[in-house]
Amino acid sequence: MPEEIDKVGSVSQRRYEQIVAELREVVEQQTQGSFTIGDRALEIEPMRERGGGQQVAPGQELFTVSETLHRLAEDIGLAYRTVEKARWTASRWPKEKRQKGVSFRVHRVLAQIADEAERFATIAKPPAGKTRWTSDEANRKVGRQVERPASPQEKITAIHHLARDEDVAAVVTSDLLKRPTVAAKVSDQDKVRVVEEFTRDEHVATQVTAGLLRRPEVAFKAMSDDTARHQVNHAQVERGRQAREHFEDTSPVAPAVRHIDRTVEFLDLVTACHSFVAAVGRAVPGLRDRTLGEDERTIVHENVAKVRATLDWIETAVDTGKVDMDGELARMLRGE
Repeated sequence: MPEEIDKVGSVSQRRYEQIVAELREVVEQQTQGSFTIGDRALEIEPMRERGGGQQVAPGQELFTVSETLHRLAEDIGLAYRTVEKARWTASRWPKEKRQKGVSFRVHRVLAQIADEAERFATIAKPPAGKTRWTSDEANRKVGRQVERPASPQEKITAIHHLARDEDVAAVVTSDLLKRPTVAAKVSDQDKVRVVEEFTRDEHVATQVTAGLLRRPEVAFKAMSDDTARHQVNHAQVERGRQAREHFEDTSPVAPAVRHIDRTVEFLDLVTACHSFVAAVGRAVPGLRDRTLGEDERTIVHENVAKVRATLDWIETAVDTGKVDMDGELARMLRGE
């Protein structure tokens, strides 16, 4: 059997090496061509300096220089930006400092190193573990985004770059937060900030808050915050006021009640009963097809017992005028 030949794509390893050698010569020719364009553009329009002795960067040329470079670009059939970058890159690399075998693109990227001595020393020595400079290694050296991110930080930078569009960012964020292991690594502070951002909409905030307060341990901890407790108490008072208005506007017994010489305590009691019935009427249908856990059922049964005892107390007070509660009821209402 013939020996298996290693392949790169659809060609043998040997043929691949031949192609690489051929294309390196082409790249070298292109590099020399780009430097020639830059040198001639420099001859026509030498680099200017701005305050502090720094060269003017691409895109910041004087109007007259820009006009000349536009004319040159049109006369040789290239884009203005191509000529402008070639001129600037050539100005950063004297002929004796240009490295054979290093592409013009790498020269252009490393040209961003401000210090001349550092710049010239850098291009002469490929990165550790590499035999030659690549475009990604050059970008890595000057802190620019790479095409093939390797480190976690480079991957993060690439994701941020791709998610600059808000619609893309929203989809990516939603997908990532659906992964429990990802969500678990988000700090508590960032989680709070995300929840606050997502609940700016009042409808969403209402649903989230109601859902969280159904968790006894969350409700208990939330009520330890003085501001939160004050807001809840204020909301209960306001809701009671609205319930009273709703009762007077909608209840069939409201007209009869209006003719009674009633006290504030009487109105409060009737309104409280009306509010309770209305609230239960909204909450109970939500239990359809739901099976509560043992702890949840225990809590509900305890509260139902308190409600029954409270209703008996109300009836006694209404019928007899006696509002004193027995010790057992007092302890029950205190949660003891």
